[in-house]
Amino acid sequence: MPILLALLIVSLVTSAFVAVRYFASSGLFAWITQRVRPGLYSGQKAQIGREIRWSLLATLIYGAPAGMLFWSWNHLGWTQLYSGLADYPLWYMPLSVFIYLFAQDTWFYWTHRAMHAPRLFKIMHKVHHDSRPPTAWTAMSFHWLESIVGAALIPAMLLVVPIHFAMLGVVLTIATIMGVTNHMGWEIFPRQVVHSPLGQWVITASHHEKHHEEYRCNFGLYFRFWDRVCGTDRGFSHRIVKEARHESAPA
Repeated sequence: MPILLALLIVSLVTSAFVAVRYFASSGLFAWITQRVRPGLYSGQKAQIGREIRWSLLATLIYGAPAGMLFWSWNHLGWTQLYSGLADYPLWYMPLSVFIYLFAQDTWFYWTHRAMHAPRLFKIMHKVHHDSRPPTAWTAMSFHWLESIVGAALIPAMLLVVPIHFAMLGVVLTIATIMGVTNHMGWEIFPRQVVHSPLGQWVITASHHEKHHEEYRCNFGLYFRFWDRVCGTDRGFSHRIVKEARHESAPA
């Protein structure tokens, strides 16, 4: 089979997998929202339709390079993916997950913050913020230019930073779950998590919703590290805290 045809086929297959993952995760949490917070998305049918259309385009942009890299790993050995448990020390497996998450968080913080510059915001990031308030379908609702920026890092890392297939699966699972739960408009995690020492460093909906309310703060993806270092952390959304009945906790 010609290489270009093979790359096209594997890209389409991987993009289809990303689309299925999107519909499964966002659909699940949208269903949970309807059960736990009935009526929360009332009047947002048109917005959700728009979010799904942009997200489907994003699945192509995220899926294509992933498929090409998988093909290159299988046929050319270009990436640093590995499958043998003895290829690297076992302690490196959780460390590699943290390396990927922190690198992704760093990339996201600085590119996300840059996209809030007025000109770039209008061109690239406004699509995401047109979801007001965000829903469980918002996590991948990006302009295609923003999708390219977001999709670039992990494929590039796979060329230089070793990671086991299973650990890459952990990274993608965390990215999926946090992406959806941080956007669905209510706090799924209990107060004991959100207002614990862990919650002072790990982002949940209480923190990210503040970004969608005020725009110029809380730029992080997984961690509050860069927001704290750069003075852009503005705490939690008062609405989310109140509706979650966390109002007696510091917000």
